[in-house]
Amino acid sequence: MLTEVDLAKSSVRTLNARLHKQTDKNRETGWRILNPGGRHNIAVGINAALTVRIEGHTGYYCAGMNQHATITVHGNVGPGVAENMMSGVVHVTGNASQYAGATAHGGLLVIEGNTSSRCGISMKGIDIVVKGSVGHLSAFMAQAGRLVICGDAGDALGDSLYEARIYLKGKTAGLGMDCIQKPMREQHLVELNNLLQKAGITGMDASGFRRYGSARKLYHFDVDNVDSY
Repeated sequence: MLTEVDLAKSSVRTLNARLHKQTDKNRETGWRILNPGGRHNIAVGINAALTVRIEGHTGYYCAGMNQHATITVHGNVGPGVAENMMSGVVHVTGNASQYAGATAHGGLLVIEGNTSSRCGISMKGIDIVVKGSVGHLSAFMAQAGRLVICGDAGDALGDSLYEARIYLKGKTAGLGMDCIQKPMREQHLVELNNLLQKAGITGMDASGFRRYGSARKLYHFDVDNVDSY
């Protein structure tokens, strides 16, 4: 049974309280959220295998701290979508603002449009697939996970990168400190094709992407690199 909540008549606090009461043993599985109206913190902190469909644009931190749920936003999202997500899927049909997927540990974030700056900042295991382009400082200090960019990337891509992988189809305005291009081996082609398939992107050949990763020169302090810290 589909549960509908109209945010023109109900508060976000009330909605989130209802979502937080759902458990895998006792839950209303399907949810449809109407008239989000750019409100902040919609559908945050879910910890059950729910399916949530948000009909319209949202504000800050939509779907933050998600665990297990599949959340689809039919519109644009503000800063921090899927921030600190642990698992599940967050799918945005429009554009995303700054720091999409920031600090997230797991799950899949799909953005069909473009993202602003710092997409995937300090990501810790999430997979992010952006069908459009990303802004500057994307994957800044990214520690683990994969960032797939089907369009272009802004300046300082992968600055101070750790062990996250970046796949880029378009051009970049410039690489960040310690980020370098690396070979696309067979294992990476397979990995990327699987990510594109999971994100629902068809007709795009993984061989057209380039892979970027850490040069590993900033892992430990070195006086010869002092100007880079």
